Amino acid sequence: MTAPRPSTPRKVLARLSLPERTYVADALRTETVGGVLLLAAAVTALLWANIPALRDSYESVSHFHLGPAALGLDLSVAHWAADGLLALFFFVAGIELKRELVAGDLRDPKAAALPVVAALCGMAVPALVYTVTGVIGGGSLAGWAVPTATDIAFALAVLAVIGTSLPSALRAFLLTLAVVDDLFAILIIAVFFTADLNFAALGGAVAGLVVFWLLLRKGVRGWYVYVPLALVVWALMYSSGVHATIAGVAMGLMLRCHRHEGEDHSPGEHIEHLVRPLSAGLAVPLFALFSAGVAVSGRALTDVFTQPETLGVVLGLVVGKALGIFGGTWLTARFTRASLSDDLAWADVFAVASLAGIGFTVSLLIGELAFEGDQTMTDEIKAAVLLGSIIAATLATVLLKIRNAKYRRLWEAEERDEDLDGVPDVYEEDDPAYHLRLAALYERKAAEHRRIAQEKAGTRHGLAEVPGGAGEDHHRPA
Repeated sequence: MTAPRPSTPRKVLARLSLPERTYVADALRTETVGGVLLLAAAVTALLWANIPALRDSYESVSHFHLGPAALGLDLSVAHWAADGLLALFFFVAGIELKRELVAGDLRDPKAAALPVVAALCGMAVPALVYTVTGVIGGGSLAGWAVPTATDIAFALAVLAVIGTSLPSALRAFLLTLAVVDDLFAILIIAVFFTADLNFAALGGAVAGLVVFWLLLRKGVRGWYVYVPLALVVWALMYSSGVHATIAGVAMGLMLRCHRHEGEDHSPGEHIEHLVRPLSAGLAVPLFALFSAGVAVSGRALTDVFTQPETLGVVLGLVVGKALGIFGGTWLTARFTRASLSDDLAWADVFAVASLAGIGFTVSLLIGELAFEGDQTMTDEIKAAVLLGSIIAATLATVLLKIRNAKYRRLWEAEERDEDLDGVPDVYEEDDPAYHLRLAALYERKAAEHRRIAQEKAGTRHGLAEVPGGAGEDHHRPA
């Protein structure tokens, strides 16, 4: 009887497959640009809201109402940004989640366990930290969900600014964490922040989603069909009392994200490619512009650390996120008998976990929902989100910079393409054709260097003869 072969231990945060690496690189490139715009929008909002000569105009623009009042959509600009534009953000999040489930890492239960457990722990621990802080300080527990979200665009913008060469496996881990994080944030919004339901409007929204799904299954194409339908579904969802962004994620989840034979891209991937720049470059920055404008003063910053609600948000983002994600990752590796990639150390996981403490966009949204009607507390919670995100970003920057020399070596190894075929060499090391291409390339280089050496030797020989000839001329008669 043949003894069973021992299974190879699974590696945590190992190198990505080539298709996954390509997808992640494209997605992160757009998100990074959007993150820089997000940072710019947040800074603009803070300046606009704190410069005395401009403060009134910020309030006027934010609270300016527009939209059809007959349909109950006469909303302020800030409200449109939170409920309307963020629907695009959640639409993209829905597509990302669907793709991860059918074509990405989450399709494999063993591979999915790590980011799912890490994300869940990265939400549960911050909520627990907030709750404990609130109970000890006698504060409101309504904001327990505020520090649970991670802002991937803001995190990537920090990476872009500090210039760290984070390996693709860690970037993909951060992206997958954010996708799972967004899913549970959406569930939190739907379950805990739904007001009185209008069942007629909700039924209409569900019917619209069914029509959307049927059109997709029938292969109907044309933006002029789907965009008006999406707007109707969004308006009905808003009127139902369920947060309108749920319509965005529902439609994103309905798109097909697996490829049929002969397709270069699935419909979901194609639409995501078109909509992601609009989401990252317009929707999220505009939301930040009209949500991050809070009054900042020495007293306000001091109050962040003295009130249980705001202190809970800061501790949740800075301490809870880091400990939750790191602990979830370590526990998953420990109990599944997996081992960390040979290229990385647990310090790298903790640094990325600290970076996930940047909870800007969705945290601001949940803060508005949690303390709706209490403008003072809403502004204080926003200030806490901003401060907590800045502290988390600073901590992550220090930790990542300490390891940046190693990251750069790993990144250079991932990017090396000596045979110039457009595919990194690390993905071709087991392919005989790669080694033959490399041998031919080296042979051509060797032949070129031999030719240059012969030319240099000939030139040197010729120069060596010139002084001798010139010396003979001195003995010729005048």
